[in-house]
Amino acid sequence: MSPAIDLGLIMQPNELLASGVAQMGVFVYVILFAIVFAETGLVVAPFLPGDSLLFAAGALAGVGKLELIPLMATLLVAAVVGDAVNYWIGRSLGRGMLARSNGRLIKPEHVATTETFFRKHGGKTIVLARFVPIVRTFAPFVAGMCHMPLARFWAFNISGAIAWVLLFTGAGYIFGNIPWIEENLAAGMLVVVAISVLPMFYEGWRRRRESRRASIEAAAKAAAPEPEAAEL
Repeated sequence: MSPAIDLGLIMQPNELLASGVAQMGVFVYVILFAIVFAETGLVVAPFLPGDSLLFAAGALAGVGKLELIPLMATLLVAAVVGDAVNYWIGRSLGRGMLARSNGRLIKPEHVATTETFFRKHGGKTIVLARFVPIVRTFAPFVAGMCHMPLARFWAFNISGAIAWVLLFTGAGYIFGNIPWIEENLAAGMLVVVAISVLPMFYEGWRRRRESRRASIEAAAKAAAPEPEAAEL
């Protein structure tokens, strides 16, 4: 029988992993796969931990509580498969889901932010979005809605997943050997989360600034007197 899981711990990956490894054994890899798959593969689950989970898992591998190679393989497969499922959901059902959701399950602002990323970065969004919470969840969904060529999507999907897993799990693995990090894993993850959300806040600030600038220019143009017609 599988161990019981406190769902509240899912939002606190350091506690989930640190307290669960001993009693769950190999089942912890199943949990990690499920969380990463859901966070990358289901547009209704952008709230799940991503970067912080990878960092926490890598830190525990660094102190010998998880096996690094099986861990990275599990996370990599989950990330690739999750994005692929999300792409096909967006390609097959995306427009209908947006119309029926009315903003309840799929937030229009999340889709809009992801579309802005696509306009700016093109197909590379699939790679770059791996490092931006929320956008990471919606990027493959929007790519599917836009019918991005499958071969192009798979190339970005796999390369982005490799970079994401190697960077965050590797960082956790390296710093997990430092006693202070092992004893203050929550503090270390707060730093990781803060760094990972900075691009999202910057993008939101940039969009608001451009919107204000456009409004000021439109108001100035409306207030400007019309040129007098030249006399014949």
